[in-house]
Amino acid sequence: MLSISHVLPTFGNCLVFFWQVGLRVIHICLPEDSSKDEIVNEILRLNEDPNVQGLALDLPESLYSSKILNAVKPEKDVDGLSDVNLGRLVRGEGSGYLVSPTAGAVMDINSNVTVLLVDISGTLGSSLQCLLQRRGAITASCHWKSPGLQSKLQLADVVVAGSPKPDSVPVSWLKPGTTIINCSPDSLSGRPKKHNYGQKNSSTTETAVCSLAAAMRMQNMVKNTERWIQSQQLRKWDLRCLKLQPLSPVPSDIEISRAQSPKAVDVLAKEIGLLTDEIEIYGQTKAKVRLSLLERLKDQPDGKYVLVAGITPTPLGEGKSTVTIGLVQALTAHLKINSFACLRQPSQGPTFGVKGGAAGGGYAQVIPMEEFNLHLTGDIHAITAANNLLAAAIDARILHENTQSDKALYNRLVPVVKGVRGFSSIQLARLRRLGINKTDPETLTEEEISRFVRLDIDPSTITWQRVVDTNDRFLRKITVGQANTEKGFVRQAQFDIAVASEIMAILALTTSLEDMKERLGKIVVANDKKGEPVTADDLGVTGALAVLMKDAIKPTLMQTLEGTPVFVHAGPFANIAHGNSSILADKIALKLVGEKGFVVTEAGFGADIGMEKFFNIKCRASGLVPSVVVLVATVRALKMHGGGPSVSAGAPLKKEYTEENLQLVADGCCNLQKQIQITQLFGVPVVVALNVFKTDTPAEVDLVCKIAKQSGAFDAVPCSHWSDGGRGAVKLAQAVEKAANQKSSFKYLYSLELPIAEKIRVIAQKVYGAKDIELSAAAQSQIDRYTRQGFGKLPICMAKTHLSLSHQPERKGVPTGFILPISDVRASIGAGFIYPLVGTMSTMPGLPTRPCFYDIDLDPVTEEVKGLF
Repeated sequence: MLSISHVLPTFGNCLVFFWQVGLRVIHICLPEDSSKDEIVNEILRLNEDPNVQGLALDLPESLYSSKILNAVKPEKDVDGLSDVNLGRLVRGEGSGYLVSPTAGAVMDINSNVTVLLVDISGTLGSSLQCLLQRRGAITASCHWKSPGLQSKLQLADVVVAGSPKPDSVPVSWLKPGTTIINCSPDSLSGRPKKHNYGQKNSSTTETAVCSLAAAMRMQNMVKNTERWIQSQQLRKWDLRCLKLQPLSPVPSDIEISRAQSPKAVDVLAKEIGLLTDEIEIYGQTKAKVRLSLLERLKDQPDGKYVLVAGITPTPLGEGKSTVTIGLVQALTAHLKINSFACLRQPSQGPTFGVKGGAAGGGYAQVIPMEEFNLHLTGDIHAITAANNLLAAAIDARILHENTQSDKALYNRLVPVVKGVRGFSSIQLARLRRLGINKTDPETLTEEEISRFVRLDIDPSTITWQRVVDTNDRFLRKITVGQANTEKGFVRQAQFDIAVASEIMAILALTTSLEDMKERLGKIVVANDKKGEPVTADDLGVTGALAVLMKDAIKPTLMQTLEGTPVFVHAGPFANIAHGNSSILADKIALKLVGEKGFVVTEAGFGADIGMEKFFNIKCRASGLVPSVVVLVATVRALKMHGGGPSVSAGAPLKKEYTEENLQLVADGCCNLQKQIQITQLFGVPVVVALNVFKTDTPAEVDLVCKIAKQSGAFDAVPCSHWSDGGRGAVKLAQAVEKAANQKSSFKYLYSLELPIAEKIRVIAQKVYGAKDIELSAAAQSQIDRYTRQGFGKLPICMAKTHLSLSHQPERKGVPTGFILPISDVRASIGAGFIYPLVGTMSTMPGLPTRPCFYDIDLDPVTEEVKGLF
């Protein structure tokens, strides 16, 4: 049911029409002494109400001012009285305007005649003049007191009067057979009116347009509603791409970013079919997109789903983000195919640590890159706040339970407020989980009170850590509770980096606000002294966590250098969590691109880590089926896998990497072949994107492409998007389009029904190439506990070094025959996976000797950021 609002001040009798056309009418009566400003304020309020699709005004003539009429949004102006609608009418812009109901009613009973408009001015007069002249009528206008009125009346076949005829004008002045159309406000409003035309001239007839104008108004409302319904459907993109003028040599990323002027984000949003009320603008170039879009486009077919993964990373870098951006620039700006890039938000850790920015690079990047890399819309800060609130709740609860009796705890947890004691909704949920079906706090027994108030957390089992979005090695192990106020409750703890928080993983895997809240409540923070899990719901903090995350759940809209759309959302690490951007961003993008469009997302690190988790965890949670994998490689990284000398960031490259060496390339292609094989385990076609550098020779490029195709890749394409923008990735885009049209036989690597240890073994052997796994006593104990607690059927998220297929970072190429050690096993129940720790994995990176922040600075005059990348 749709809504139409009438703004109808109660001056005299108000006539409101209700009709059975599927519209819901809201009749708003303002006080009779309402000022123009008060009426305008009410109109502005209704303009912003997404449930109101049209506004009709019924005001005294004295209030029909330009200020009031133009306050109504043109798209909601069912009376066609605003300057915008009148301008469209005068210009004859097809169906892009609505005709004033009164003018439409006059036209409906008129023909090719001479028409005199008497006392009709303003919008109605202009509309009538335009419509009558367009129909071929001869028109003139005057007032009742105009000189020469009698001669004008004698020539008129039709007189359209905007006010009653004064007695001083005799009826005999009217030509016999004249039709008089009464458009006075009294006639239109249905108020009692004075007829003073008389019947002395029996050939003269009077027609009031009241009923017909009302019908025309209804018709306008229906038209407006039909337009609104059409606007809710996905429309063809009207995207204005931005031109690139690549320079050689290629400037720094930040210089390239600043040289391009991005479109205003509201313009971009409109171009891709987003409605005004579906975006929340942050500055000029970023906007949050509301999840209501999914409901509006629920019947829209999804586009094709493309994943960008890579070979095992090296310090030389492979450029997955750059390929992702270059690919969508090629698809949209050059092949005119709707496409969306979905990327993760960079963490402050690598931005100020080793890696620097993560917006892509060269002429294939997200702009503005400073905003992309610094804070963005605050999602990571929201995650940090929510994570640390939960951590504080754990220690506070242990302290209070250690220092208070059951009765004191109960009185504080369920206080008397204004003489009434009541449970909150989350406390009632806890009671139900305990099997206590009571809602009156006064009826609980002492035993029930004790069970309710005591979580009995075992401090040695706490797995929930505090987080900060900075690489800080000295927070890897800390002691909390040393202040005298903490009553001697001291324990060892640690900080993780914020993007390693389970809340970040939840953000990336959630499918709705309701789903996120449910996942947050399921977070297991520790076990009680009986070995049962303690959750965020038990601590009563779920609602507060959801409040902190209510804006972070919305993807952020940005754009590439060529003005194509990008969603930036979530940022879990791939060697700690699942390493993929959000399901919600992907789902919204898949609807917006349409059935023939493409959504390109990226998995962190190598295909053995980010891609495997994308398929086994993210695709399970989303229900989305991938169309094709783009596997990124570089000649120089393959040389390192082939036995080339070690490299370090910032150091000059040795000659093996700058001169042709076909043997090193051939030897290193073993890693590329292995990653292709891993992709084939999932039944998805793979296209190899060879990210070309100026030191690569044609023979080296040809060799890699040849080996890739021989190893089962659908195609292998050299790309130059870093130096040429989307134009340099057109062949890649064409190959991806062809591969995506292949019949898909996607399948998961393992069944969730397998025991936890067996699922770990499948990943280790089939993906990493290990001979077997080795579980430590602690790992086996945790597996037994999680199985007993009912978590055994969750997917696996391996926490492993990204620098090697094995657990040993220095082993490049394709190691074989190794035993994969599992030192510990933990659970992210809210996110929905079990994560084994392979070897010694740290969840808090450290800063190098010379971090990136040495080069980052701010110009205090221009406020420009320097040295970010």
